[in-house]
Amino acid sequence: MNPILYSNIIGTGEPLCILHGFLGMSDNWKTLGTQYAENGFEVHLLDQRNHGRSFQSADFNYDLLAKDLLDYLNDKKIDKATIIGHSMGGKTAMQFACSYPEKTKKLLVADIAPRYYPPHHQDILNALNSLDLNSIKSRSDADQQLGRYLENFGVRQFLLKNLYRTKDKKFGLRMNLRVLSDKMEEIGENISSSESFNGPTLFLKGSKSEYVSEADTAQIKRHFPNARIEVIENAGHWLHAENPTQFFEKSLRFFQQ
Repeated sequence: MNPILYSNIIGTGEPLCILHGFLGMSDNWKTLGTQYAENGFEVHLLDQRNHGRSFQSADFNYDLLAKDLLDYLNDKKIDKATIIGHSMGGKTAMQFACSYPEKTKKLLVADIAPRYYPPHHQDILNALNSLDLNSIKSRSDADQQLGRYLENFGVRQFLLKNLYRTKDKKFGLRMNLRVLSDKMEEIGENISSSESFNGPTLFLKGSKSEYVSEADTAQIKRHFPNARIEVIENAGHWLHAENPTQFFEKSLRFFQQ
């Protein structure tokens, strides 16, 4: 029996699964998830493997991450779901829709394309690997240590959501930092499938983000012939956090069409 992903389920109605990005967790989507639940969805906020409260594994690639979602849906007896994925979670969502189109009702991909991205999170991984968890007495201690490497307060706060107290009252990190540090190439990989998903697909990209460009359109359309690409104004890569109002409006309109 394969281990099943951890989830926080909110609301009742049509199944909607949300997949967080690299070094994130289900909690990152709680506010938007609650809004979807208030509009008739049973929202499944998922922790992907090696993230949050889900199981840890030395194996990590998008075929496996897509299979994790399949196992989860089967475990919950869900025939078909709408999927949202951001960044790394968007790659998982794309791979899932291509591999298991019969399980995918609609697909929403947030600020990522199906192509290869070279590793670009090294500064964040260096900062996390520099944390001396034995000497940390508080969250502000941890923030101070991260601050030596990362100037951006918002990024530090996002990463510190992973900090928790272990049973012996020390601090630990929820993500599997060792494996994720080793698997940077896999995280950047293009979706491996040459298959396509012909169902309704929406790509949302931040107006200030460089993750999805005009040059990506042809590849997006090759994998997702029915894809629309829309822009979230005044937002970078964290578009759902930087402009949640517009993100919610555009996504809900797409789901309800």
